[in-house]
Amino acid sequence: MGKKACVVAAVAAIWVVNPMQAAAQQWPDKPVRILVPFPPGGGTDIQARLLSTAFQKSTGQNFIIDNRTGAGGLIAGQLAVDSPPDGNTILFTSGSISVVVTLYGKRVKFDIHNDLAPISWISSTPLVLSVHPSVPVKSVKELVALAKRTPGNMNAAGNTAGSTSHLTGEMLNQVTGIKSTVLTYRGGGPAVLALISGEVDYLFATAPSIMPHLRTGKAKALAVTTPKRSSALPDLPTMNSVYPGFESDNWYAMFYPTGTPKSIVDKMNAEIRKALDTAEVRAFMPKQALDPVASSPGELAALLKREIGKYAKVIRLANIRVE
Repeated sequence: MGKKACVVAAVAAIWVVNPMQAAAQQWPDKPVRILVPFPPGGGTDIQARLLSTAFQKSTGQNFIIDNRTGAGGLIAGQLAVDSPPDGNTILFTSGSISVVVTLYGKRVKFDIHNDLAPISWISSTPLVLSVHPSVPVKSVKELVALAKRTPGNMNAAGNTAGSTSHLTGEMLNQVTGIKSTVLTYRGGGPAVLALISGEVDYLFATAPSIMPHLRTGKAKALAVTTPKRSSALPDLPTMNSVYPGFESDNWYAMFYPTGTPKSIVDKMNAEIRKALDTAEVRAFMPKQALDPVASSPGELAALLKREIGKYAKVIRLANIRVE
């Protein structure tokens, strides 16, 4: 066999032995699907569409949004897990995934730690502890003191059963020893309406949903739940400055199916960092009360582990169940 034939045979052998590695060098060579577990128009979907445009401009390849709703995001999660680990299917989800894996228990058919490969933490937005204007308090401590003086008489709202809004309300009960009833609604919109109508006294609201009502005075904000102050609401203290360790971050992140080559994960991580630094994304994020957060895969894995443990404890202590 001549020298040229030997080289061709060697290259062919490498392709047969490791086709995934060879494909990784060409990625992305076909459209990439971004699975979004929530309907069009929500916070996850809006970010996915903005980022997909940035990815397309950078790579020259199409990134297609595929909204697969249901079961608190588990349908999209299962689709991602079952997809080929070739870099062409991405799961873009929210912090809700750290709740539903506990809340839905045995209905979750995949192992979140072993079947999904973290790519990057994308962004962070706080829940805002907001009260009805008739509630005579100006701080978190004053709210807790009022609740303790009137045990069982105060109501909180939660966006939906098992949402981070709901669990954060329960977390306040557990951390402070107050006994407020947390009423759950059919979404963030109805929960905010319950607050501004005076049906409930307070709510851990998603920032975008409550901000218009803070501006009009229909609600008052006391604090944010993120570890750091929010760029959209810089004058509000954090909950953990009042009760150390009290954090509830509505984060967003991207994952691949486990087995996706590290080179593709690294390339996608780099694309995310570039996208978050574009003028369009940097202008968009503050308007939606979002703070961009690029991370390493390892940092996202650590976040997920912490969040699951935190919410599992709240769910257990409050005996929250989903039928």
